Amino acid sequence: MNYKNAIKYLFEELPMYQKSGGTAFRHGLQNAETLSKILGEPEKSFPSIHIAGTNGKGSTAHFVASALQEAGYKVGLFTSPHLIDFRERMRIDGKMAPESFVAKFVSDYFEKLSSLDASFYEISFAMAMKYFADSNVDIAIIETGLGGRLDPTVLCSPIITVITNIGLDHTAILGDTIELIAKEKGGIVKHKTPLVVGQRNKKTDSIFKEICLEKDATIIFAQDFVEIDKKSKNFYFKKNLFSKKSEFLSGLIGFYQKENLATSYVSLKELSKISPFNISENQILNGFKNVINNTSILGRWQQINLQPKAICDTGHNVDGVKMIIKQLENESYENLHFVFGMVEDKDISGVLELLPKDAKYYFCKAEISRAMDEKKLEKFASSFELTGSSYHSVRKAYNAALENANILDLVFVGGSTFTVSEVL
Repeated sequence: MNYKNAIKYLFEELPMYQKSGGTAFRHGLQNAETLSKILGEPEKSFPSIHIAGTNGKGSTAHFVASALQEAGYKVGLFTSPHLIDFRERMRIDGKMAPESFVAKFVSDYFEKLSSLDASFYEISFAMAMKYFADSNVDIAIIETGLGGRLDPTVLCSPIITVITNIGLDHTAILGDTIELIAKEKGGIVKHKTPLVVGQRNKKTDSIFKEICLEKDATIIFAQDFVEIDKKSKNFYFKKNLFSKKSEFLSGLIGFYQKENLATSYVSLKELSKISPFNISENQILNGFKNVINNTSILGRWQQINLQPKAICDTGHNVDGVKMIIKQLENESYENLHFVFGMVEDKDISGVLELLPKDAKYYFCKAEISRAMDEKKLEKFASSFELTGSSYHSVRKAYNAALENANILDLVFVGGSTFTVSEVL
């Protein structure tokens, strides 16, 4: 089987959450455990850092991986979804798995894979673990897909677990309150394994403390070690954690990355306490600064055109869009052009009420079944005083925005990961 046929099988024959939503979600770990046994439990052959959270878990995973690469470790990185190439989901030292590995994996295990009612995500995770094990990585950074307790990634063997934050997203699957979602994501905590929590929240702090008490695990709140200069908005770590007051520079420029940097830094400091890992402060600093080159991360406040300036960002829920709006307020432009598409199962009203009313909107529909019809989205948005035109494809909407914008305008692309993916 060649790579083209392998990808066709993965994308067309397996249920994929990104395409079909909740019907592709598997409630339980039976498939993941069966796949693991078929492959010889590869996820247990290397240590890992397991990262969950509503927002920021992907960026945090890339920051941590980049710093470990700077320290000379061979680092596996499993993230989802991909934006351009399926193999983005499984990287070693920033390089995607070769096409030949994907083709051989599907070919070697085709009969066994076909006999399972496994999802695209379950098989993607199993494939990545096999790739990391075969490649003898020193450590893997593993981002959860949905939740944590029932996510296939919970089978990994973490030496540190991380929860970036908790917000309302995927409520039909994870629960419709912050507390319920926290319990699901807290399911990644392992016995006597430190948990780093990025963002404090009165509703969730006690939940995570209780989980850690049950698991005999220490809990560290990264936010306790952060201070922000109110005048300059520079971001520092308190002296009791960092040897000197030093500003952190990030290759990812969104303001919202500051919390992810804090979470990543505290996680790496905890990792340095565990033999044989030892990461210096300079290696961490360089890792954060060189994150794009080291890991090839895409879609996080990424500039994709110069004149007019165009930026895309994958933030797609209420908390993520709040951060995007705050970032937009710090951009200078004459007019704002907003290329915008969403999927049906999100809090569409919650997002629309946050968007700037003085922007010109280009409503569009990504090429997935979950995407909201562009005309329906345009009509719904009008009730929030958001006006513009609708386009049947993301590409047409983006091209129209570039044509209508002058060189001093700003074009923003977002609303869903899939809108950003099609532009990239």
